[in-house]
Amino acid sequence: MDFINKIIGEELSTFEKKFAEAVKSQTLLLDRIMRYIIKRKGKQLRPMFVFLSAKLHGDINEGTYRAAALVELLHTATLVHDDVVDESLERRGFFSINAIWKNKIAVLVGDYLLSKGLLLSTSNNDFEHLHILSEAVKQMSEGELLQIEKSRKLNLKEDIYFEIIRNKTASLLSSACAVGAYTTSKDEHITAKMKLFGEKVGIAFQIKDDLFDYGKEDIGKPTGNDIKEKKLTLPLIYTLNKVAVSKRRELIYIIKNENRDPAKVKIVIDTVVETGGIKYAAEKMNQYRDEALAILHEFPEGEVREAMEGLVRYTTDRKY
Repeated sequence: MDFINKIIGEELSTFEKKFAEAVKSQTLLLDRIMRYIIKRKGKQLRPMFVFLSAKLHGDINEGTYRAAALVELLHTATLVHDDVVDESLERRGFFSINAIWKNKIAVLVGDYLLSKGLLLSTSNNDFEHLHILSEAVKQMSEGELLQIEKSRKLNLKEDIYFEIIRNKTASLLSSACAVGAYTTSKDEHITAKMKLFGEKVGIAFQIKDDLFDYGKEDIGKPTGNDIKEKKLTLPLIYTLNKVAVSKRRELIYIIKNENRDPAKVKIVIDTVVETGGIKYAAEKMNQYRDEALAILHEFPEGEVREAMEGLVRYTTDRKY
């Protein structure tokens, strides 16, 4: 990450100031919540992808900063709303907005962030930015609803899983790469290619998250958390489709009815490991990573492309 900061560190620093300014409010309560959000922001992966995608095709400009802000506004809004939907009291090791200020305020905060994104784009005639990112928001909603629908029966096929994560997780990263490239290239072909690149990175990123559920590393959430929440991840889907019918029934019963029992959750985890679910998911993750890098390598060599490749590899090699 040090090399990436060398390439876009100055831009990221400027962006942080611009973003803090963009979310300011005259309402004291809202302004206090915005400061709370800014202080607890994550690794800023999506803005990094915006800036590197832009720099790969030209010089970063004010439109790039606005695009990065739009991506971050929409991403933060969806996280705030997700915490309400999931009834989650924590986000990145801190109390979530709904845990402190309750659901009604959290929903309104999410709406405020969405509206700030819309205003930022329309006020500057960044209609193509808005078009690219609006598609991502639509896909994220569709992915979330499809996951809810399919997870009830715990009968998820691999193709449906990939449709869900392509929409729910990869679409925003895909749009971040597309909008970043568009701000400097204004080229539809390049924008489409970077969109596909970002989609493949996003899918690899989500599979890595799936694998964390079966790891021993300190990643900010308990091992087996996805099982407790009845989420069907790729290692588990692979396992359910490979084991004997009787074992499948046992695993599904545990996930549905005994998912809070550590001993029972361990049975599921051990079965996934023994069946080869972890190995299979890791291979799929690396496949998508390599497909993304193949697209990236279609563009000229240089330190920006090298930094972008480093960021891609970080998404699959990260420890949390």
